[in-house]
Amino acid sequence: MSKLSFSHISKLKSSHLLAIFITLVGVSVFLYNHHWDFVNYSMMDWIWIYAMLGACLLLEYYTFQLPPEGNKQSMDSSVYLASLFVYGTSFTLSILLLSSIISAVYERRVSWWKHLVNFSIYSMMITGSAFIFETLGGHEGPIENANILAYVITLTVYFAINVGLVGFYYYLLYKGSLIEILNGFLKDTLLVYLSTLILSLVLSILIMYNGIFGLALFIGLSTMLSYSFKQLFTMYNEIQEKAIKDQRTGLFNHSYFENLLDAEMKKSKTSGTALSLAMIDIDDFKKYNDQFGHLKGDLLLGFLGDFLKNECEPAEVTASRFGGEEFTILMPGFDENKAQHFMNRLRKKLNDSYFEGVEIFPAGCLSFSAGIASYRDDIHDKAQMVDLADQALYYAKKQGKNTVHIYGSGSSKEYEIDFAEDVRDIEQQLKLFLYKDVDTFKHSKRVFRYAVEMSEVLQLESTERRTFVLGALIHDIGKLEIPWGILNKKDKLTPDEWETVKRHVSWGKRIAETNEKFKELVPYIELHHERYDGGGYPHGFKGTQIPKLCRMLTVIDSFDAMTTERPYQNTKTYEEGIAELRRCSGTQFDPELVEIFIRYMEQRIREQQQPAAGFES
Repeated sequence: MSKLSFSHISKLKSSHLLAIFITLVGVSVFLYNHHWDFVNYSMMDWIWIYAMLGACLLLEYYTFQLPPEGNKQSMDSSVYLASLFVYGTSFTLSILLLSSIISAVYERRVSWWKHLVNFSIYSMMITGSAFIFETLGGHEGPIENANILAYVITLTVYFAINVGLVGFYYYLLYKGSLIEILNGFLKDTLLVYLSTLILSLVLSILIMYNGIFGLALFIGLSTMLSYSFKQLFTMYNEIQEKAIKDQRTGLFNHSYFENLLDAEMKKSKTSGTALSLAMIDIDDFKKYNDQFGHLKGDLLLGFLGDFLKNECEPAEVTASRFGGEEFTILMPGFDENKAQHFMNRLRKKLNDSYFEGVEIFPAGCLSFSAGIASYRDDIHDKAQMVDLADQALYYAKKQGKNTVHIYGSGSSKEYEIDFAEDVRDIEQQLKLFLYKDVDTFKHSKRVFRYAVEMSEVLQLESTERRTFVLGALIHDIGKLEIPWGILNKKDKLTPDEWETVKRHVSWGKRIAETNEKFKELVPYIELHHERYDGGGYPHGFKGTQIPKLCRMLTVIDSFDAMTTERPYQNTKTYEEGIAELRRCSGTQFDPELVEIFIRYMEQRIREQQQPAAGFES
């Protein structure tokens, strides 16, 4: 059955508490159920004890590794169960006690308390299944067909106790979903469990009808099975290793990184713990390739892989190869300041690490540029977090390379220059609307101005201000893909036409993703038609699943649409628009953000002394 290796138990205090609980319960049930009958055992009893003990130790020698990491499996439980069915509880516990003592002496490198916990687990499994067996009318001796249900239920209880204890340990260790952990646990180990439990019945029959010879036959069969399972799962681990590792660098590959990032973001969102991601780009790597060739460049990548692995493993952070000369370091429990300190220490150590040919680099040494992004509640998917780290990396490169930049920490002047350039770039794309739908062009410009003003009201820092304002400007870019006849139709849209219009958020997302500079604006494009109550599109996100500034964009986008004069459409006054915002507060709109926008608009109306008709900003 499964055993705990305890390789990670020091990480969690809750795992220590579980170990103490298991030990107390296991030792107690052993003392209660073991009647110290061995003082009265006959010579034949001792022969069988030693024979069964030898079988247990041999099978334990062929312990093999199973998923998840740290889960060890042996088939010695088939011996314990057979002994339980044939000789009873006390006899079986005597075998367990002797086996545990010998294992503790033989494996002295393993702490005594770890042996004690595994002994306690087995005690609970044996005594729990024995109680069920006796309750269902089973009794020691030959296997009886009439009691087959008692045997099946006893095997199931033995199995359930083992899976429950070991599965709960991994739940405490990895803090995932208990149901998912148990499902994964069963999926990977069910075949071994079934083989072990069925073999216990086979051994019971062999012992009763063939004695020592039957036990010998069983040992031969189970040893070959154990060896086969060991080889099978060794092969499984090798295949899994190749599937998740980058062969060039020995680091985890891109696919593994994406899965890990997704899991860590969910964990951070649930537990509220810090999480930081660093994107690394090796400075001037192309120059090294051009000078020495790709084979030499591959050796340098291998050197960097070893360097990152050796530095990251002790810090319990995960390095992966993202692609080309780009790497990622995922740092659970690290806020942006701790992450920056770690990355700067890593960068300086790489500067001091020699590799043949580094003299050709401008700095005369190996170096990298890195961008750091930390998880926030309004980051709704892994792609967004990668994009933020990539943006930070972009600024690290602009600062002269061999530096680490935290997303959002640039100077105001630097951001203002970039902001002005980005506004011009987006406006050039929006001018395509001038021939297709001039109203959408004007709407985008007005929403942009609203966003500029609201960024002051919300007191956004420079990075948030940039993405919010640019996102407001580009939010309807996907409408360029809507056919002219639908976009300019004055009559009511058909259901199919409405579905076409709704796809503009997905089309806009694809357009923005083609430009590295605008990837971070994707949430504003994709999510500005989501509703606070979850009734929007395209994903049906609700509440805080929608990033805060996307929720604010929904407010100002809707307000401008309802208060702007267009031919053949009803136009609301500012007062009517404000009333509509209040009516939809808590359903379509975030109540808190609606009130902020309404207070701003009411003040603006008073200042401009325009209480009735709306006007175009």
